Amino acid sequence: MSTDEAAATSGGHGHANPPAFDTSRAHQARVYDYLLGGKDNFAADRAAVDAWLQVDPELPFTVRSNRAFLGRLVRYLTAEAGIRQFLDIGTGIPTAGNTHQIAQRIAPESRVVYVDYDPIVLAHARALLTSSESGATEYIDADVRDTEKILEQASQLLDFTQPVAITLLALLHAVPDTDQPYDIVATLLGAVPPGSYLAISHAGSDLLDPGKHDSLMGVADRMIQNKITYRSREQLAPFFDGTDLVQPGVVRVEEWRPDAGTVATERSTLWGAVGRKR
Repeated sequence: MSTDEAAATSGGHGHANPPAFDTSRAHQARVYDYLLGGKDNFAADRAAVDAWLQVDPELPFTVRSNRAFLGRLVRYLTAEAGIRQFLDIGTGIPTAGNTHQIAQRIAPESRVVYVDYDPIVLAHARALLTSSESGATEYIDADVRDTEKILEQASQLLDFTQPVAITLLALLHAVPDTDQPYDIVATLLGAVPPGSYLAISHAGSDLLDPGKHDSLMGVADRMIQNKITYRSREQLAPFFDGTDLVQPGVVRVEEWRPDAGTVATERSTLWGAVGRKR
């Protein structure tokens, strides 16, 4: 949930300045909220969705599939991988089934740090994302590129000598190549010990035909604050350097460990994967 404006920094990606709050142009978090049936969005967000749907009618399925992917991966990490600490960057506007709710339902002692800069997200996070009695939840007001601030503040709740799951869902495609997204992820992953996990979902350039991709970029450039950069499956691989991918590897989000008995009737345009740090 970053924009080119936030790239104006005094020290690489360590001190990002998020853009000013602007309701006249669509924002990814509010678009996502609208597609999930939320009420924290504005006319510009709804107009952008209408324009996007003219090109990509699968968008609602993609967004729902991404949310379901979050649920499955948190359940996997908590119940099967034994993770008790989560760093959820690019939280988005809270809806049902947030990271701490899923994790603490399985392991009440789980600790979750949420990171976002959008004021609407933060207002709802502070009001709604309350922890279990034995666990803990905190919120950091920061852009993903401000890794120094994120890691410093997250360390007040999370123990970085123990495994941490870092989730970056539907976020990195809002970080253009000029802002060094691979370095951002490497910095985050470098701060956590072996046995930690990295989870990513990302818009796939190779999941769209070229004509549709160009049309979507036209809508995004015209109507959305966030600069969107689709990347291919091959381009996602470097994000997971230093990890071993959890089976089934890099797949469409709805294909990552689907719940038993579920059959997808549509196809999303998001790649998803989870890796375990060596």
